Amino acid sequence: MLSGYPSTSEIFDAIVVGSGATGGWAAKELAEAGLRVALVEAGRKLVPEKDFTEHLIPYQVKYRGRSPEITKTRPIQSRCYACMEYNYDWFVNDFENPYTTEPGKPVNWFRLRILGGRSLVWGRQSYRFSDLDFKAGSHDGYGDDWPISYAELAPWYDKVEGFVGISGAREGVPQLPDGKFLPPMAMTCGEVLLRKKVKEKFGRTVTIGRTANLTAPVNGRPPCHYCGPCERGCITHSYFNSPTTTIAAAEATGRLTLFTDAVVSQVTTDPATGLATGVRFVHRETREVRELRGRVVVLCAQSLESVRILFNSAHRQFPNGLANSSGVLGHYLMDHMTGFGAFGRMPMLEARPWAGPPERPNGIYVIRFRNVSEKHPDFIRGYGYQGGSQASFNMYAEGYGKEFKEAVHKGAWWIGMGGFGECLARSDNYCELDKSVVDAWGVPALKIVASYGENEKKMGPHIAADAAEMLEAAGAVDVHTDASMDPFGHAIHEVGVARMGSDPKKSVLNKYCQAHDVKNLFVMDGSSFVSSGCQNPTLTMMAIVCHSCDYLVRSLNRHEL
Repeated sequence: MLSGYPSTSEIFDAIVVGSGATGGWAAKELAEAGLRVALVEAGRKLVPEKDFTEHLIPYQVKYRGRSPEITKTRPIQSRCYACMEYNYDWFVNDFENPYTTEPGKPVNWFRLRILGGRSLVWGRQSYRFSDLDFKAGSHDGYGDDWPISYAELAPWYDKVEGFVGISGAREGVPQLPDGKFLPPMAMTCGEVLLRKKVKEKFGRTVTIGRTANLTAPVNGRPPCHYCGPCERGCITHSYFNSPTTTIAAAEATGRLTLFTDAVVSQVTTDPATGLATGVRFVHRETREVRELRGRVVVLCAQSLESVRILFNSAHRQFPNGLANSSGVLGHYLMDHMTGFGAFGRMPMLEARPWAGPPERPNGIYVIRFRNVSEKHPDFIRGYGYQGGSQASFNMYAEGYGKEFKEAVHKGAWWIGMGGFGECLARSDNYCELDKSVVDAWGVPALKIVASYGENEKKMGPHIAADAAEMLEAAGAVDVHTDASMDPFGHAIHEVGVARMGSDPKKSVLNKYCQAHDVKNLFVMDGSSFVSSGCQNPTLTMMAIVCHSCDYLVRSLNRHEL
């Protein structure tokens, strides 16, 4: 037995690799269905009372929130908005966890190795896909349709939203289906004005963000108290993260065994049958190697990491990666395009800023309006916006001495929005193993080759121009546009590298996230996406997990796995 671990000799009904938004849901659904589940996480388990810092203020930390130490070990991770002095040790050390890229094609890959993964720091924006997304290929002729429809996934969206707790407003807009919402958070004066003017002039819908922050009690979790920095944890469990919700529910069954500090290197297989037999992992601190055995293996390690495990699981039958007879594994990588938008000032609103207002952990959302019913001449697909409007101190004030201080305190009312543009699925955006580079545990690293294509490049200026036009329609002045494309991966919405489909020659998984080639192997994270939509993907990932776990349990009960 590995020191500090439960016994590794048990044969589990299911092994789930990864404990984030999808892994937590897989553990919950399978354990609640009566399965003995092993949940395997590469990082440590946080202690909220010690590790959550959302209520600390700058003078309580060593460098006042501006630590120079972060970039010494996390030069890539520090580019993420959520990586800061308060929590940077949740993020991977970039030198222990390398990956490579091609010259001139930068890629940001933001990763956490803690129980709960990126669900501890995610932006919590939760939007459904519609058939405009699931059947995008039929809509505009580019790429493939998903093998599932909105009608098939809708009940699972309902289930996820009911357990997670999503606050939002019903709008009746077909391209962004309404869900089971808790009461919406209130808009600010500037946002209400923007909503009114944009609807009047353009017929577009500005709504309050649909967010996984509670506005009413759910399953014993109290409503959000608007302290603000959700990326540093939540001692009251008022936003969704897997350790305090789905994993806690799985543990409550008594059928979950948790393995932390376990860096999975590969899926093990039976040479005679080709079936998965379990996983091999390296202890993060001792470097000891152990194996777990299970009837079913479910990868939820995050798109790129799950595919890395599959590549490292290659053997004689699958020399180019486990379950990769199609050759599609690693291809069709997508991430939303960001960097385009606009901001300005609302002179008609009086600003009365103060230093300690409640901080609403949410913004507004402008629902996609391009290529819905009319075709744009320059590009296909579309984009949505996230943003907000609020009063704040006027840090752009001019003058000196008393005049300057008064101008700062007088404040200004700001408004802005940034676009999230759909990234098309292209085979030449891919990842593969770079066997010349290994991580601190001896596991070969990924090489990621990805960039935005012509469609995204044509879309970007329109995102900025449309944003400026909407702000000006609301009466904003001093409107400036942002028009510099962020590096690939910056949106942290990477999906698509083990896509689902009906044809095993063109896809890795079926519509239940089951590998075509290995029937007891499932990949239930964003890897399965066929197209990216322009909506944040996590809610759809969680709904897909519930849909897939229902199928997995039924298949086990019929002795088909």
